[in-house]
Amino acid sequence: MTTNPAIYPALMPLLKGWLNYLKAERRSSEHTCDAYQRDITVFFTFLADHLGQAPTPADLGKLSPVDFRSFLAHRRRDGLTPASVARTLSAIRAFFKYLRQNEILQNDALNAISSPKLPRRLPRPLDEQAAKRALANVADFATETWVGDRDIAVLTLLYGCGLRISEALNLNRSDLPEGDMLKVMGKRNKERLIPMLPVVRAAIETYIESCPHVLTPDGPLFIGVQRRRLNARMIQLAMQKLRAVLGLPPSATPHALRHSFATHLLTAGGDLRTIQELLGHASLSSTQHYTDVDTAYLMDVYNNAHPGAGN
Repeated sequence: MTTNPAIYPALMPLLKGWLNYLKAERRSSEHTCDAYQRDITVFFTFLADHLGQAPTPADLGKLSPVDFRSFLAHRRRDGLTPASVARTLSAIRAFFKYLRQNEILQNDALNAISSPKLPRRLPRPLDEQAAKRALANVADFATETWVGDRDIAVLTLLYGCGLRISEALNLNRSDLPEGDMLKVMGKRNKERLIPMLPVVRAAIETYIESCPHVLTPDGPLFIGVQRRRLNARMIQLAMQKLRAVLGLPPSATPHALRHSFATHLLTAGGDLRTIQELLGHASLSSTQHYTDVDTAYLMDVYNNAHPGAGN
């Protein structure tokens, strides 16, 4: 569906206010804000056609469960998967929650809407050797030595500390600790402390030493060639090249290194509560998914390594 802000001008201030809130108060990543903005503008565009007029804030307050269900059915007809429909609904819920909390308008019709049921998706980590190969080869694609050192440092943070890509790239130079505990600001402004392995610190220090640009204390730790905070897309492209050259599966993404961190800790005997804290999961149920991955991982290791596994 093509979106055109000109057909919902009265709603643009609400959208801009919400996006500013997400960035400033919720510290949502650029990726999250972009995805939410796309979902909401598609919703606004649908409303213009559905209502037969440019939607206004008053219209938002009058929407019924039937209106919301019509939009979700429309998205399904557009070919969206249940996961994408669920994400869109989540964005709409978050938007209306913001409007209610800021006393802009209230509409409880969303309470009658159920989210699509989704199949349980297990994290897909890389095995230990694949993770190490990724770290060892990522610098080969860099145009400059310091860029290669930077990419090594970022991937080492993901695999060695279990950070989300947004958490790693949101670090400032001053966040690098003197000691061995890294303070990370995660989702919902939740802080957590993560042990920084010597190999992680060494990778970051190598990058800092080779970087030709001054990294100010209150500025980003990881920068691009334009000296601005590094965009996650650059790391995703590096992993894409690694997949092609090393023959890694499509699931070999930056986030897969975070999954690998958790799975390999669990395989080595780490307990779920500790891993939950390290990952910054709000609920233990999110971390428990790794127990299923761990079983599958061990069976894969057995099937590939044990001489009698094929019998």
